[in-house]
Amino acid sequence: MRKGIVFSAAAAMMLAAATAAPAGAAHGSYFVPGPEGVTIEIATVNGSGCPKGTAAVAVSEDKEAFTVTYSDYTAQAGGSSAPTDFRKNCQISMKVHVPQGFTYAIASTDYRGFAWLEEGATAIQKASYYFQGSHQTAAKSHVIQGEYADNWQVTHQEEVGQLVWKPCGEERNFNINTELRVLRGTSDPDKVSFVSMDSADGSIKTIYHFEWQKCPRR
Repeated sequence: MRKGIVFSAAAAMMLAAATAAPAGAAHGSYFVPGPEGVTIEIATVNGSGCPKGTAAVAVSEDKEAFTVTYSDYTAQAGGSSAPTDFRKNCQISMKVHVPQGFTYAIASTDYRGFAWLEEGATAIQKASYYFQGSHQTAAKSHVIQGEYADNWQVTHQEEVGQLVWKPCGEERNFNINTELRVLRGTSDPDKVSFVSMDSADGSIKTIYHFEWQKCPRR
């Protein structure tokens, strides 16, 4: 099966609040290594793409990234697929506990998965990010056109001047909203097309890369 063209606009980094330095942060603050003591607690997980017990979060040892692992996140259409199977979504709200005096932004995100698409079918992956209390949310998409049968991967990198920082001294949950869709299009209705954020070993790691900054002393 030949590969289709993959159009990647990637997962957007819209993390809320302001679009420059964190609230209360000194102009010209410098990036620093991830501090000790960073922990992430899942507050809520909701969605057809992440049933209870199928999504997990872990922080890397160097505190430079955290990983969301899915084990049952697949959308499909065609064949014996149920009408609701064409769209799956997952909303995760996390409490990121950061040592006093530090703040963070998400510098880049790596998404990976697998797709099997019949000719004429299309798969779409969407993602958005924001801090609790913010009304600013932006989403971008990663589109795969069938005929396609392979792993897919996309990375979104934020420019330094566009990083959005968690306000210093405030506890705000970090929210991740993702969605997978499969549109049957002109493909054979008797054949199944699917896209997933899981791999042959049962899981796929979506990696979110931190950027750290020291808050100013008050």
